Amino acid sequence: AKKFEPLLLLPIGFGGLLSNIPEAGMALTALESLLAHHDAGQLAVIAAKLNCAPDVHAIKEALALALPSVQNQMENLAVDMGYTPGVLALFYKVAIGSGVAPLVIFMGVGAMTDFGPLLANPRTLLLGAAAQFGIFATVLGALTLNYFGLISFTLPQAAAIGIIGGADGPTAIYLSGKLAPELLGAIAVAAYSYMALVPLIQPPIMKALTTETERKIRMVQLRTVSKREKILFPVVLLLLVALLLPDAAPLLGMFCFGNLMRESGVVERLSDTVQNGLINIVTIFLGLSVGAKLVADKFLQPQTLGILLLGVVAFGIGTAAGVLMAKLLNLCSKNKINPLIGSAGV
Repeated sequence: AKKFEPLLLLPIGFGGLLSNIPEAGMALTALESLLAHHDAGQLAVIAAKLNCAPDVHAIKEALALALPSVQNQMENLAVDMGYTPGVLALFYKVAIGSGVAPLVIFMGVGAMTDFGPLLANPRTLLLGAAAQFGIFATVLGALTLNYFGLISFTLPQAAAIGIIGGADGPTAIYLSGKLAPELLGAIAVAAYSYMALVPLIQPPIMKALTTETERKIRMVQLRTVSKREKILFPVVLLLLVALLLPDAAPLLGMFCFGNLMRESGVVERLSDTVQNGLINIVTIFLGLSVGAKLVADKFLQPQTLGILLLGVVAFGIGTAAGVLMAKLLNLCSKNKINPLIGSAGV
């Protein structure tokens, strides 16, 4: 079990344990602490601001429909009344609420990534593109569950769940924090759990879709990639994608910056720090922050079961699409690709 993504699952699990300690309120915001205290006078003040009945249930419903600015005002009002957020709630606000932690981790991932094989054989880019079918299938699956009234998911929630198919924990956390923070805990747990279970999920699919001959295909690197190409690639990639999809610029910008530090060869100390010390420190706080969203009354919901089910579907379809794309490329090319690497597109 120690080999299955322990670096994040352990902090997430311990954060979940801390967030469920009775009366400790470590994962509660100041406003949630106020509501848990059930002081009639304070509830009346909050209810008057929200124009709703002075009971906890009505206030929670009004807050769910309120604008973020109004929610922040209520949080500040709770602080003025003497309530303070728990330590895990603070971690969440700084690490995930601001989006900083996933961005820093992406910087570290960029510093660890070697694009040489991709630049030498650009066709393999299509394998990654094909694997994204898992994301779209999951979004449609979530909306289908909602359509038939089985489990309720909104479109933003479906989109956040779909990113599980990207097999990228920081992206899943970043996107769900923006689109569906109420599902962040379940999405993060599903993403990292299935990433850990890749050795169990993918092999049966890969074996079923390939022949023994295809699995024995030996690939050779077509050419040597120059240093200049490796340096220019993250810069060109960032400019092209950021111009087309500005919303992706923060994540991709940090990723490309980390990769540029690696390939430039002139900031080895910074590159080493980002790859090791910095990413490890941020991982601790990121895991504990996700654990703050594992409070039992919010996590143990039918939606969580739906997310776990859709996560398996996402990984399965993504793996199959990547393998099938490799087989398709082999039909029109002399330089064969081993279809098994199609699963890496996930």
